[in-house]
Amino acid sequence: MRLTYDRAAMITAPAESPVLARWRRLSRSAAGRWLFARAVTRRAPYFATIAPRMLELRPCLCRVSMAKRRRVENHIGTVHALAMGNLVELAAGLVTEVTIPITMRWIPRGMTIEYLKPAVTGVTAAARLEKSTWDGAENVGVAVSVQDTAGIEVVRAVVTMYVSPRPGPAGPAQLSSAMP
Repeated sequence: MRLTYDRAAMITAPAESPVLARWRRLSRSAAGRWLFARAVTRRAPYFATIAPRMLELRPCLCRVSMAKRRRVENHIGTVHALAMGNLVELAAGLVTEVTIPITMRWIPRGMTIEYLKPAVTGVTAAARLEKSTWDGAENVGVAVSVQDTAGIEVVRAVVTMYVSPRPGPAGPAQLSSAMP
């Protein structure tokens, strides 16, 4: 594990994900949060179809929302199930990226999703990854809950991420390709 020296706390701490560092720098303003979301959708263009709004990103938690607009509606005027599935995958991917050590990488392996109620408003996904030890390659479940603007859970999902060590040393060249 690569360590950095935290002078303020006088301890060594694991190096921070470049994605998390960028979020912390940009999240201080609405324009910065918008810019971060655009960087994510440039790196993974399919996520642009839902026009995500980043709300919170830190190790173990990601909150991201999308508005109910015509382009994410189904034939009955509610938010399309697969648009919410797209939001689930985005939240799970981001929380995984900022939670795992920078010496690890991830890729989605599967998703179990339950559509509990129709979403008649915009929705917010909250992804949680409560894991602190990373020993080697393994499948990890990321729990995601999607709620409408009234706070009613409309989707519940678990995204299975395959987390494994990056090949070779985790140097700056490999980290620069990290999302976003």
